[in-house]
Amino acid sequence: MQPGLWCGSVEEIHLKTFYIETFGCQMNAHDSEKVVGTLLREGYSQVVDEADAGLILYNTCSIRDKAEQKVFHRLNEYKRMQGEGKKFAVLGCVAQQEGNKIFERAPYVSLVAGSASYRNLPEMLARLEAGETRITGLDDRQTDETFDTEFTSRTNPHRGYITIIEGCDKFCSYCVVPYTRGKERSRTSASVLAEAQRIAQMGFTEIQLLGQNVNSYLDPSGKRSFAELLAAVGEVNGIKRVRFTTSHPRDFTKDIVDAIDAVPTLCDHVHLPVQSGSTDVLRAMQRDYTRDWYLERIAWTKAARRDISLTSDIIVGFPGETDRDFEDTITLLETVGYDAIYGFKYSPRPNTPAIHMHDSIPEDVKVARLAILNARQREIQRENYGRHLDQTVEVMVEHGANSRGQITGRSTQNKTVNFMCDSTPPSGSYIDVRITQVFPSSLVGEAISVPTVPSPALAAQQALNARVPVVH
Repeated sequence: MQPGLWCGSVEEIHLKTFYIETFGCQMNAHDSEKVVGTLLREGYSQVVDEADAGLILYNTCSIRDKAEQKVFHRLNEYKRMQGEGKKFAVLGCVAQQEGNKIFERAPYVSLVAGSASYRNLPEMLARLEAGETRITGLDDRQTDETFDTEFTSRTNPHRGYITIIEGCDKFCSYCVVPYTRGKERSRTSASVLAEAQRIAQMGFTEIQLLGQNVNSYLDPSGKRSFAELLAAVGEVNGIKRVRFTTSHPRDFTKDIVDAIDAVPTLCDHVHLPVQSGSTDVLRAMQRDYTRDWYLERIAWTKAARRDISLTSDIIVGFPGETDRDFEDTITLLETVGYDAIYGFKYSPRPNTPAIHMHDSIPEDVKVARLAILNARQREIQRENYGRHLDQTVEVMVEHGANSRGQITGRSTQNKTVNFMCDSTPPSGSYIDVRITQVFPSSLVGEAISVPTVPSPALAAQQALNARVPVVH
């Protein structure tokens, strides 16, 4: 039987259609690609409208309260569909965090599964089809299993994602990931390289390696360090760009910078979350490094032969953060000169040590500090982006013409480039662009070369891919 086809009653045919919505990060988006691949393999068909689906799945994020609330808001919106015979599943971090409580909060949900239990998805689907209404697949934090599947439905038309490490052992005091994703467990370098080769054979030219702490990778076979794996992926035939996210400063070693310098296909961009510029706050966050430790790694990166773009995550208003601590964050911002940051107000998360700390920073102070942080970063970015004026950069095309007639793509430094072109180059193609205008968060230019057209294999893959909605 072909995937997506089902012989049975009207109810069974309806059940064998699914709609999936993804909340959160690239890890979640790639997990959804693997879930979709598994569902298709099990004979389901994907639809792009929840009204047409027999099974509605939400792959969830619990890093911030806002993302978690979106999930329950969406469930509440769609509970009216329960009477239509639809079934609902909650997957991912919120599922792991809340467990059976989800059935109490949303009794029309039939399946709750954490990310490490996706390997058991075929068995859980069979139970769902048999009529069970309270199915749980909750992770064992000590599991050594990873969710590897050759049935991944690669829905991103521009790049192929590969998860090389799952889980987290860092236990930062504010973070739920160790409790929702389990302990760190890495795939063998051989399995990663085999997947990279399959992706290249499909016609993709960009690969992004993923992990909660991607550079904490430890090859179970002992053959390659993270930096050596990076270099090996970059040398796979047909691959033009390799990215990786997210790195942890504790495991950021100089050989990573050396690899970027040595292997041209490794993108000149490092995302290295600092969270705070204050050593005292970093200690309270249980980050296990100091401001000086972090800045040493920045110094390695700035000393590279290539111009490596730096981005980061920063939390303001952590319990006990003084005005002096916040000033340390601003001065670190200025010292590093990031090309972008993702700034957040601290919010307590369930099961974390920080939830027991007195949240001493008033909300209006958090709001003010975040505004100051973003304003200063915008000034830094305006200056940083200015250095690209009149440069020629290679851009990978991601979107066709917008309302202004501009094509949108991304540079190897992960910067958005909007450019004019005589014709619309296909998605996934590469083209040289001369930068004529700069903004704090994007570059504008004119195409000066004929695009390198993506392979027919990638074009076919793009045509077959079903849309997987991602909510940020």
